[in-house]
Amino acid sequence: MIDWDVAIATGVRWVRPGPQVGMADARRAVAELRDLADAVRGPVRELTGLHSPETAGQVAVVDRPGWIRANVDGFRVVLDPLVTRLAERGSVPAQGSVVTAVGSRMTGMQAGLILAYLASRVLGQYELFLPPDTSRGDDEAPAGRLTLVAPNIVMVERELGVDQHDFRRWVCLHEETHRTQFTAVPWLRGYVQEQMTEFLLASDLDPAAILKRIRSAADAVAGAVRGSDESESLIEAIQTPQQREILDRLTAVMTLVEGHGDYVMDAVGPRVVPSVAQIRERFNSRRGSAGRIERAIRRILGIDLKMKQYAQGSRFVKEVVDQAGMDVFNKIWDSPQTLPTRAELGAPQAWLDRVADGGTGQGGADHNGADHNGADHNGAGDNGAGDWYPRAAGES
Repeated sequence: MIDWDVAIATGVRWVRPGPQVGMADARRAVAELRDLADAVRGPVRELTGLHSPETAGQVAVVDRPGWIRANVDGFRVVLDPLVTRLAERGSVPAQGSVVTAVGSRMTGMQAGLILAYLASRVLGQYELFLPPDTSRGDDEAPAGRLTLVAPNIVMVERELGVDQHDFRRWVCLHEETHRTQFTAVPWLRGYVQEQMTEFLLASDLDPAAILKRIRSAADAVAGAVRGSDESESLIEAIQTPQQREILDRLTAVMTLVEGHGDYVMDAVGPRVVPSVAQIRERFNSRRGSAGRIERAIRRILGIDLKMKQYAQGSRFVKEVVDQAGMDVFNKIWDSPQTLPTRAELGAPQAWLDRVADGGTGQGGADHNGADHNGADHNGAGDNGAGDWYPRAAGES
């Protein structure tokens, strides 16, 4: 389905260079980010009340090409087993055919171009899906890894004109929150992976349905270019009805975990990040200052939707914690049935009425019970920022 080698080659070729940084400053930034990722673990767990058996997780500080390679590794973990299942159903062309070869290269190029765009914007992430560690001699995949994209963090702290040490600590707080979520809540990772797999398997190959979704995709692109606030992202435009139901569940859980991360970033307050109010104000202003072309690309890829999810999820967490306290909020992690629905994310009291006020969480959460997004390894990310050397400035 996707030629991953082509995706990596395309992404690395087209990714924009990072900010101009001297070697000594780059090394200091990498070292500080690694130290901060460890230092914020205590404040995050103290605030959230979530505790994980993992005492010291993996941390990778990478450059932009390293981030691209790492994401492809994660995609392989999720998608390669899916391709096997589709082949068993006869839903994909046979391996080695001309159709497969040409199609996989084309999709590889498309994936690489998207990764090149995103690689200059992502500050960090918690990698949920990692390949097995061959040095361990078994097939068990690592639990996850906190990944920070050093050149992007330096670029944004410069653009915002904020205290660089506070900003780096602030970013680490968000990503450490994700590590805590997925290591302290045993079923969460499996639930997300199951929903992702079911979403992809729910695609149909009926020619009429495919034509209809292509038209919807074209309308989505046209609406994004026009600047329409009502336009769909490409992902929304090409879904089947069953996929829309699954995506509602995925969107709800990812809105929750991202909003929880944003809430923790700010809730730790001046004790951990003295200039947190200034950072948040300037960061939000930067999010809304993109030009027309940039806004169109963000709409097409669904990035604007993700920004709205951050804000909605953060409001949900704050309202529930303010009203009922963190212990009550943490009932949210009991099971898939206690997660908020998309509707409840906009109406926190409805979730409190269903789950927190003595409820069991079984009354219509619309989650299919089950027990993410992730992003270098390939050597470079484990020891530093890969090939992050001084390069030309000129970032968007």
